[in-house]
Amino acid sequence: MSPIYIDYLNRLDIDELKMTDAEIIGAIESSLAEQGRGETVIEPRVHLEPGAARGHFNVLRGSIGGAIDSAGVKVVGDFVDNYKINFPSEFGVLLLLNRHNGAPKAILDASGITDMRTGAVTAVGAKYLANKNSKILGHIGARGTAYWNVRLLDSLFDFDEIRVHSRRPESYEPFARRLEQDLGKPVIATTDWQSCVEGADIVVEASRLDAPTPMLRTEWIKPGALVMPYGTMSAVELSLTDIMSKLVVDDWGQCKGGKFGSLRAHVEAGKLSEQTLYAEMGQIVAGLKPGRETETETILFWHRGLSLSDIALGHAMLEKAKRLDIGQRLRFA
Repeated sequence: MSPIYIDYLNRLDIDELKMTDAEIIGAIESSLAEQGRGETVIEPRVHLEPGAARGHFNVLRGSIGGAIDSAGVKVVGDFVDNYKINFPSEFGVLLLLNRHNGAPKAILDASGITDMRTGAVTAVGAKYLANKNSKILGHIGARGTAYWNVRLLDSLFDFDEIRVHSRRPESYEPFARRLEQDLGKPVIATTDWQSCVEGADIVVEASRLDAPTPMLRTEWIKPGALVMPYGTMSAVELSLTDIMSKLVVDDWGQCKGGKFGSLRAHVEAGKLSEQTLYAEMGQIVAGLKPGRETETETILFWHRGLSLSDIALGHAMLEKAKRLDIGQRLRFA
């Protein structure tokens, strides 16, 4: 047997790559198009609750063809109390595999990948589903994926007003200041949900609640807005789907089942079903269904996170790492 090597990128390597906003969004948009064209295999995520703390592990699996031509498995821990020990709430590891023979190809730190690809899915969703002249962003949540949500959305829309909020002032105040420094524009740290969300053209709900609690009120949503809730625990009212012109998800297979998710109650109540679902995001990116068609449509996009996004962004990072000679190569067999 010929030697088998695996590429390894740790967090420092990934930081050194300095992936641009366009590179991140481009990788995710391409993977969504492949999904829409049926060139992928994805299985619903599974969860492991270790019983040792307030948290769980997500295991995501998928395979993608085309130029990427890889299978992958990502394991990411989601522990809400990690801030108390100065740890991020999520740690992740991505394993890429040869989808033709099963041989391992690469191991990457996936904590940063998770944040970037989630922000990119949010941004791609807004590219196709938000009004083109959207100028006000309301963002709930200040940890984990929140930074890349705001950064990548602003790279597409150049907002006139960005509002952020989360449960703790010690979280959302530094978050706003970091965004101001990196984006070069004012960012408003609001003290409550309503002033953050009400009247915004694009609303992102990425809260870190302990249990489902209807914190985001349907009456605050502006007609014609795009709303993207994806917190692990639901923070929206059951009536939210009633005002929507279109309901879009990233993958119906993983949205319709499982214990967690911001619209879990809506699925169980039949408000989000195969009959009420408008499209998966990949169908829209691939041009099989139109996205936003009028300025008056109020649209909801729920993304639970795709293994395909991790695989695509991991592949893009590996290709750039090879060009820049970043990372390590390890003998596997």
